[in-house]
Amino acid sequence: MSLSFSDLFALIAYLSIVMAIGLYFSRKNTSTEEYFVGGRSFSGWVIGLSLVGTSISSITFLAYPGDAYKTAWIRYLPNLMLPVAIFVAAYVFLPFFRRGNTITAYEYLEHRFGPSIRVYGALTFILGQLVRISLILYLLSLLIHELTGLSPEMSIILGGVFVAVYTIVGGIDAVIWTDVLQTIVLMLGGLFCLTVIITSLPGGLEQILNIATEHGKLAFSELKDGQLVPLEWSFSLQDKTGSMLLLLGLTAWLTEYSANQNTVQRFCASKSDKEARKAMFVCAFTSLPIWAFYMFLGTALYVFFQVFPTETASQILNGEQKAEQILPYFINHYLPSGIAGIVIAAALAAAMSSLDSSINAISTVSIVDIYKRFSCTDKGQEKEDKHYLLVAKLIAVFVSGIMIFGAMLLMNAETKTLQDTATILVSIISGGVLGIYLLGFFTNQGDARAVWSGLILTALFTIWTILAKKELLPDGWILPFDLYYTAIIGNLLMFVVGFIAARFIFQRQSAVGEFSVWGKQ
Repeated sequence: MSLSFSDLFALIAYLSIVMAIGLYFSRKNTSTEEYFVGGRSFSGWVIGLSLVGTSISSITFLAYPGDAYKTAWIRYLPNLMLPVAIFVAAYVFLPFFRRGNTITAYEYLEHRFGPSIRVYGALTFILGQLVRISLILYLLSLLIHELTGLSPEMSIILGGVFVAVYTIVGGIDAVIWTDVLQTIVLMLGGLFCLTVIITSLPGGLEQILNIATEHGKLAFSELKDGQLVPLEWSFSLQDKTGSMLLLLGLTAWLTEYSANQNTVQRFCASKSDKEARKAMFVCAFTSLPIWAFYMFLGTALYVFFQVFPTETASQILNGEQKAEQILPYFINHYLPSGIAGIVIAAALAAAMSSLDSSINAISTVSIVDIYKRFSCTDKGQEKEDKHYLLVAKLIAVFVSGIMIFGAMLLMNAETKTLQDTATILVSIISGGVLGIYLLGFFTNQGDARAVWSGLILTALFTIWTILAKKELLPDGWILPFDLYYTAIIGNLLMFVVGFIAARFIFQRQSAVGEFSVWGKQ
């Protein structure tokens, strides 16, 4: 694809604004309090839009339209549980994270279960995020390569260095404000695409709704043997049903709002509990329409290529090419000059909003939960704050280097195998994290010994599911449930085993106090 002058102007203007934001906030970063949580001065609407920018990422921009184009709206279903999860998080989880001067999600784990569980939570987050940002940068580089003709290696380096610079110098202030900008750009990009589709179709919006309804594209349906089959609404561990997908969504969103530093750090950056709650509800009631919009964009693309069929669109629909390619294909061939540049900026925004948040969050967790926690002087005193600020920036540089290296590995290796290996590793060590927090929040039982009992059994359970999936176990060891529900079962196993171990084997010797709902004031 060759970009016109107007496309290049729009793209360069967007990137310049992002970099300017990072450089502007670099002057404020004179302490770790400012660098990590922005002086705890943000209003709810800013934090809320920032949370939207962090959560929607490239999945919203590419995968949602791709899913709706090829199948129906099944991917949207788990998201409907976001308001429920946020209501629980706002009135149960949030007070534990806002108490005192908390900065990370894992400080709570030490108060509740001891330092080993805090370090475990921090390390699993860091490892998972390193895998995630490497993959996102790799996908971002593919877009840069296609747009500019630069080599894949140079595309990775340029994309990684650009995001790293404004994130490292600007701190959380730059991350939050660029995420707000990226959320706006992402929506503008999608709106431009939908407008072009509606104005190109003879029957406009009404034609989209009529054809989509006739073909069952607006339903919660699953593609089976080339046919869309409506989901059943029973509770079953063997089948993919609507009820189980809602439960899966609840599990995922409760995890996001309890154990994910990207999210909890935003709570801590809010100026008050009230503003933090406002941010959570702004996120929920902004994200749901955005996700629905991008699902509808995929539906509109389906109708567009039914009316104006092409060989490529047909290949994507029948599975010869990946569904995620449908929106880039439309952008490349059907958007007018200038508009294409804005939409491409939206695609870059979707990736960068995830990368900058994760780089800053990894740096924060590394300092607060590990380095600062275990690097006191001989007299047990902490070092000067400017020392921790410098180390935080150095860690961010190091993390950016790992991100670029990881993306290079994905490019040069057998991508699927490497990605699967990384995903498996993260799954084994981080399974059941939500169960730990639920054990802490909702019971007055348990210490580190009980939690480690649950973690070990949960890890063994995860290994069993992975081996069974790859058909490496005897026939009698087959899974009695759909692998889709591994997260639900793993977190339930962690909670139940931890509770039983705490109740009957490793009884707690000290009171839980204010770190459980039973002792919360």
